[in-house]
Amino acid sequence: MTTEYLSLLSEQYPTIASACAEIIKLQSTQQLPKLTEHFLSDIHGEYESFLHILRNASGVIKDKISSVFAKTMSESDRRTLATLIYYPEQKLEHIKATVTDLDDWYKITLYQLIEICRIVATKYTRADVRRALPDDYGDIIDELIHEDVAYDDDKSLYYASTIDNIIKLGQADSVIVAMSALIQRLAIGRLHIIGDIFDRGPRADIILDKLMSYHSVDIQWGNHDILWMGAAAGNLACIANTITTSTKYCNFDCIEDGYGINMRPLTVFALETYANDPCECFIPRNPNGVNVSQHDVNYWAKIHKAIAIIQFKLEGQILAAHPEFEMENHLLLDKIDFEKGTVRINDKDYPMLDTNLPTVDPESPYTLTAEEAELMEGLRVSFLHSEKLQKHIRFLFRRGSMYLSYNGNLLYHGCIPMNSDASFAKLTLLGENVSGKMLLDKCEEIARKGYFSKEGSFERTYGLDFMWYLWCGVKSPLYGKSKMTSFERYFLDDKETHIEVKNPYYTHITSREICEKILAEFGLKNREFSHIINGHVPVNIKKGESPIKAGGKLLVIDGGLSKAYQPHTGIAGYTLLFNSHGLLLSEHSAFTSVPDAVVNDEDIHSTLTVVEMARERLLVADTDKGVETAKKIDALGQLVKAYRAGTIKTL
Repeated sequence: MTTEYLSLLSEQYPTIASACAEIIKLQSTQQLPKLTEHFLSDIHGEYESFLHILRNASGVIKDKISSVFAKTMSESDRRTLATLIYYPEQKLEHIKATVTDLDDWYKITLYQLIEICRIVATKYTRADVRRALPDDYGDIIDELIHEDVAYDDDKSLYYASTIDNIIKLGQADSVIVAMSALIQRLAIGRLHIIGDIFDRGPRADIILDKLMSYHSVDIQWGNHDILWMGAAAGNLACIANTITTSTKYCNFDCIEDGYGINMRPLTVFALETYANDPCECFIPRNPNGVNVSQHDVNYWAKIHKAIAIIQFKLEGQILAAHPEFEMENHLLLDKIDFEKGTVRINDKDYPMLDTNLPTVDPESPYTLTAEEAELMEGLRVSFLHSEKLQKHIRFLFRRGSMYLSYNGNLLYHGCIPMNSDASFAKLTLLGENVSGKMLLDKCEEIARKGYFSKEGSFERTYGLDFMWYLWCGVKSPLYGKSKMTSFERYFLDDKETHIEVKNPYYTHITSREICEKILAEFGLKNREFSHIINGHVPVNIKKGESPIKAGGKLLVIDGGLSKAYQPHTGIAGYTLLFNSHGLLLSEHSAFTSVPDAVVNDEDIHSTLTVVEMARERLLVADTDKGVETAKKIDALGQLVKAYRAGTIKTL
């Protein structure tokens, strides 16, 4: 270690005593149990379920309550206490309307919350807990949860008096709310979101608001996320796709209410263009149970068709500009025989279910009409000027990435594109052949330039089009299929044309050897406790599929948090937990509603399955943070030696 570095370090620790004190603190921290990591994927706008899972820490808080109070509280009372921790403000109002002796209830409840706080705080230093406490009641709560009256009779009166005064002064509600928030915060040490926050469900914006205020979170981009990132940067094809998907699922709430983007010009255009068209092929799905009349369904169908046709045109323009994307199989507007009402795919003509395409010019099918061009420019301006959307997208760039290596595990949303022989598939990007880790690194570099580069620059123009490619491209690590058969699903009855062939990765990845190969590619070779964790493809429990694959090396945690997938998966999502003892998979039942949770103490039922246990309990020293801490301890040790040798001056 250089003298220059030690001199810089001495500015922070100018004496032997200060350096030694830091060493003692850091070495002690290394012996704490590893914090619990929670992994979630494919949230798809289901904000109520997502927020509840954070509130109950994937069932961990309920388990803590049971372990502490199983012998002293009824199951009903334990459920009520759990609900109070999840929704303190709402549950307090409900309880206060029914309890006869409120002061007595306050006293019992405060003691119960103190016990749960103590349990969840055991993995943290007192300083860490103190930083998580609110300013107003931080000192009081700190005293209560770190006081052991069983060994300090002299202080027991002080302890009891504190509780009594909280109640007498009318501060019990505020302290209960603060302690509940503390329990929720400490129960999850680190949150990993493995892609697809957007689309299908109603309010991705509410989810992102929560993530932006979360204490420790990272995000691995999914293809639905990158689509919105491209739309926020102004790519017209991405914008059209976001609106098409929103319309398909009866969901304008996120676009209009969340991001303030005006859809009226689109609705006016659609109603004028398809006034007498029933648009039967574009009847939207309604997995979220939105209350819509038949009139509204027809109204949405017209909007859906209008934006879908625009989408196909804009995608065709991108592919004309980028033949290197090798996605010619997406180009179908120019394959339509308008006289016969057919479309040619792979030398076969298929009858179309809908041939009313008044905005498509057979001579120039990918050209927008003047009205369509004006409409899309207005939408582009709205996306670019949505302050909240831009704030969320900047957050995704700041806290997100294509993949992440964290505490020995490799996290990515989709796939590592492969060939049939299990070699990594190469993609030529800007004249450079890349595959494996280099491919994901290059994809991220191009996407970042697409958003942050100067307007009109080559980097921005290419990057914007490439974000659309990442959404649906044949070798996109975020998509991983032969094509996105949107046109075929709208216009063709033959189900064979709807098939989207998965990349060979999905066949090979069931092999432990291939998982080891991928882990080695990303620098995780010969790590005993390493796994690949991803989502993207829902696990079909009804068909006997398991999220645990390749002998436990691969964990696919898309279990259907999105209501659109639950009829197929048979469950309502997974959370993977990585605590100091090992990996556990929490399988969730469907969430009903917040009012049902508050009034009836209804919780998401979560079933825990042990995936893999560590040989010995994992400590902070065993984590990535522990490795960095060990380096700092070593540097401080050398600084102390330098002080004592006189090579570095001390105060």
